[in-house]
Amino acid sequence: MSSRNHYYLSIADLVHARGSDPALSWDGAGPADFAAALEEALHSPALFEHWRAQQPEPDEVDPALGATDAQAQVHAKVADLHVEVDVLTSLPMSLLRQRLNWLIGAAWQLRDVRQA
Repeated sequence: MSSRNHYYLSIADLVHARGSDPALSWDGAGPADFAAALEEALHSPALFEHWRAQQPEPDEVDPALGATDAQAQVHAKVADLHVEVDVLTSLPMSLLRQRLNWLIGAAWQLRDVRQA
């Protein structure tokens, strides 16, 4: 069984945070909407499948990149002038980074990782 980790992230400007591909990008209104979108991207393969379908050779994409964690939890809140995000998941950072980049591009920063 994979270990679970808390990933603590910071987003300086969530209002303008968007991924480079509008078809994959988050289009919400605040921290709660973002938390729900990221949680869905970790629970379900839908975002991955949408991205995979856009690839030149979708059948050659490693299916392990679409791994999900049905138990993942995401909490986001405004703190000072930024948004703090706590992600609890068994997925590796590489897959969390993938989903974050699709949703909000490079608008996030990893602050800390701790074992749950």
